[in-house]
Amino acid sequence: MNTFKKWAALSAIAGATVLLGACASSGMGGGEINVKGEPSKPVMFSWKSNDGGITGTMVATLPDATYQGRFFQITQQTQSDSLAPLWVGWSRGWNDWPYWGGYGPGGFNGLQFTTRYSGKVLANLQSPSGQYMRCRLHMMNPREGMSGGGVGECEIANGPTIQAQF
Repeated sequence: MNTFKKWAALSAIAGATVLLGACASSGMGGGEINVKGEPSKPVMFSWKSNDGGITGTMVATLPDATYQGRFFQITQQTQSDSLAPLWVGWSRGWNDWPYWGGYGPGGFNGLQFTTRYSGKVLANLQSPSGQYMRCRLHMMNPREGMSGGGVGECEIANGPTIQAQF
């Protein structure tokens, strides 16, 4: 069984045992880094939320670094100002990393963005050395937030992309 499938199985087990209490939740996921010409390397994700998985903190543990930061599920009620932590270390709106199907001309517009990407999760993580990682995830069941599971990808600044599953 390849590394990604092992982490996917672990993620499914963790998702089934999500801790609930006063809307607090947490979970795990996995993934792998694929760099051309090198064997894939495992990545472990964990997350915690106090609002049912709509916002919270995420940690990505790679073989050579740990990244942590905030995640946000985009809803039609999301205020664009609340997304400001996502852009730290990156261009505003991540226009240099097109979203699912691309964002289109004109750049980031908060209201249009939150309508179009409702149900998706974005994260901006940072390592102790100051390196950034950004993640974009498709939720399998957006009403359940991160607890509902999802798949997506993360990108390390000036580095590789990571396939992720929660």
